[in-house]
Amino acid sequence: MSQQPSAAPAPTSAVATVSERHDWWRDAVIYQVYPRSFADSNGDGMGDLEGVRTRLPYLRDLGVDAVWLSPFYASPQADAGYDVADYRAVDPMFGTLLDADALIRDAHALGLRIIVDLVPNHSSDQYEWFKRALAEGPGSPSRDRYHFRPGKGKNGELPPNDWESIFGGPAWTRVTEPDGTPGEWYLHLFAPEQPDFNWEHPAVGDEFRSILRFWLDMGVDGFRIDVAHGMVKAEGLPDLGSHEQLKLLGNDVMPFFDQDGVHAIYRQWRRILDEYSGERIFVAEAWTPTVERTANYVRPDELHQAFNFQYLGTHWDAGELRTVIDRTLDAMRPVGAPATWVLSNHDVTRHATRFANPAGLGTQIRLAGDRALGLRRARAATLLMLALPGSAYVYQGEELGLPDVVDLPDEVRQDPAYFRGAGQDGFRDGCRVPIPWTREGSSYGFGDGGSWLPQPAGWGELSVEAQTGEPGSTLELYREALAVRRSTADLGAGDAVEWLRAPEGVVAFRRGDFVCVANTTGESVALPAYGRVLLASGEITETADEAKVPADTTVWWTRV
Repeated sequence: MSQQPSAAPAPTSAVATVSERHDWWRDAVIYQVYPRSFADSNGDGMGDLEGVRTRLPYLRDLGVDAVWLSPFYASPQADAGYDVADYRAVDPMFGTLLDADALIRDAHALGLRIIVDLVPNHSSDQYEWFKRALAEGPGSPSRDRYHFRPGKGKNGELPPNDWESIFGGPAWTRVTEPDGTPGEWYLHLFAPEQPDFNWEHPAVGDEFRSILRFWLDMGVDGFRIDVAHGMVKAEGLPDLGSHEQLKLLGNDVMPFFDQDGVHAIYRQWRRILDEYSGERIFVAEAWTPTVERTANYVRPDELHQAFNFQYLGTHWDAGELRTVIDRTLDAMRPVGAPATWVLSNHDVTRHATRFANPAGLGTQIRLAGDRALGLRRARAATLLMLALPGSAYVYQGEELGLPDVVDLPDEVRQDPAYFRGAGQDGFRDGCRVPIPWTREGSSYGFGDGGSWLPQPAGWGELSVEAQTGEPGSTLELYREALAVRRSTADLGAGDAVEWLRAPEGVVAFRRGDFVCVANTTGESVALPAYGRVLLASGEITETADEAKVPADTTVWWTRV
């Protein structure tokens, strides 16, 4: 594997794009790379950092501003890298620190910024601190860095409280003590291999401030904070008093999520980030009951952005979309933060499949649905998202219109939630299948040695090669949309839209001289011609003063 950068430096103007663009994050389009499924440089069937590096020119040409990398740290991979054993090392399956350095340097030379995942709620059970805590036994100061508790019941045989793991079952696992006897229990809100840190312990905060500096000194441009709403638990770890707690997530403030104490941590972190030049940023993965509570994470002295999961979960319905857009903009405006918009990521069904199915099935769906309908809506939803004020996130492969792979055989599935039974349905593998680059080959250009999850037949016709230069392809739609967004003054940053009168089922708004109309109905609608058409997700018919917009289609107009 290469240890040194080999790509030629970009022109000086490209470098200036990274170093000089003020407030870049307020209107940035950020592309999520899931490293194990993006590009494989060494033919082992697993994507890696060198593979990502070789594909950076593709991302530059796509027109994104930054690349967010899901975890590539040293890890036993019990949860695809979200169980970190060493926060300052690259897992050998992904490469080395030299590969990370080369990737960061090449990205900057191409005018791209690099955001890395940070996992502060929990570590791997192979993290040195946790291994020491197990070895030293009850009463050890090392155990104070995690949540160890004696069990309930006559012999401590019951968990310390009734909390349930997000992956199913109790959120507690009992350990065998060094003398061989059943002992204390430790808290893990996710898999048993992911023990939760105790953020009340000062050493935990010290460690993560050091980790931040390590990667900032490496040159990263920011951090996406995994489970940013976790970390702090309610004092005394009180019982929740109910079962099927997963159904409550996103609806209530839980004793283990969205506790107010997390904000003191982020204020400390923000002071560190602000010491560094280049406008580095924090992005919160914060699942909160309301977008108003999400806004607490992006107050001026805390984080820069927070994912808008309320928007991600909104149905393809004009009324619902308008409501969540208004609530988002209204919530972000008082704290001066940009809204963020996202349709897919590595944890949910791709929106081309979600929109192919009836509303109300959630964000993890096992049904293929109507593929043509899903793609049509996905393209329309993308243009709507990119027209809204603020920043947008694109998950790898959505620019190809990829659907979820819903028919993976049970024997190849690897999502740990699948093996936990009572938790999430464990179908995140469907959105993680390696993406296709070429029409043919053992893994459609992903690499020379197959892929860690099987790719479906026909994947090649959705590939970058198949869609490049093809008029009307989803890839070319994304490329054109991102180019228009960047060159249109009224798009990007902002905190408001002007709603226009429109037929039922149609979203219509103005931003300066720009107008966006999205027809979410199943029928064509006749609308005023708002000016010159910039872009449309489907074929529209125009007369002198009217435009016929097909079902599930979004159109961009300009009055200039």
